[in-house]
Amino acid sequence: MWIADRWKDYEVLDSSCGEKLERWGRYILLRPDPQVIWDTPKKDKRWKRLNAHYHRSRKGGGEWEFFDLPRQWEIHYRDLTFRLKPFSFKHTGLFPEQAVNWDWFSAKIRDEIAKTGRQVRVLNLFAYTGGATLAAAAAGAAVTHVDASKGMVTWARENAQVSGLSEAPIRWLVDDCVKFVEREIRRGNHYDGIIMDPPSYGRGPKGEIWKIEEKIYPLVCLCEKLLSDHPLFFLINSYTTGLQPAVLSYMLGSALVPGHRGKVESQEIGLPVSANGLVLPCGASGRWER
Repeated sequence: MWIADRWKDYEVLDSSCGEKLERWGRYILLRPDPQVIWDTPKKDKRWKRLNAHYHRSRKGGGEWEFFDLPRQWEIHYRDLTFRLKPFSFKHTGLFPEQAVNWDWFSAKIRDEIAKTGRQVRVLNLFAYTGGATLAAAAAGAAVTHVDASKGMVTWARENAQVSGLSEAPIRWLVDDCVKFVEREIRRGNHYDGIIMDPPSYGRGPKGEIWKIEEKIYPLVCLCEKLLSDHPLFFLINSYTTGLQPAVLSYMLGSALVPGHRGKVESQEIGLPVSANGLVLPCGASGRWER
């Protein structure tokens, strides 16, 4: 398992009975997590000193209960700053476990620039609020950030601004990811690194339906055509139960290795739990590297 264990502003304090107790900077949040099927003693006093609690409904969805939480606040990871706010379906605008991937591809970008001096171009698809975009840009890459939600792209740009990356070479695009990739192929554009964090289900800006089981492998094959002559990496993140690490490895291996060689590795990603030393699973990632 790849573990995001270098956070200072974020921490999973404890987990029990379907919920995880988290510290986001100064604030304590309690949110549901379907992985937490154990019933362990809640010894941390912060279980009863919450700033906000997301209650899941038996009918689906849920709602926040606020005690003392600002509408927006910031946390930091290394030199990056993220604006957070509670919004629909328990999210805060950041997936902290992804930091383990940010560190991985940032090192590859920096090494390549140091060795060759060339510009490294990165494509981030389903880019959400820009965690991976900012990490790649901070490492020195020119990044194309694509998401179908105008609100998410606006949020990502705000994160870039507070991270001191307003002038970084980032191209911000509100677009359907598949259609964008198809146009990039026709335009003859290429990238040295590709990142994708596809949803299980979603809709594009014009109502295009995305079902990951049907769309993900054809998209990986399309993206293979966008890789440069000397590509560095390809990263897929999955929070979908059916896309286990072995599935991610097979997809990347069959789509990329025949034309680019390199190696593929996939693992669960996770966050350490302070109360007991366990690691909370948080999806899976598949990595191809040259």
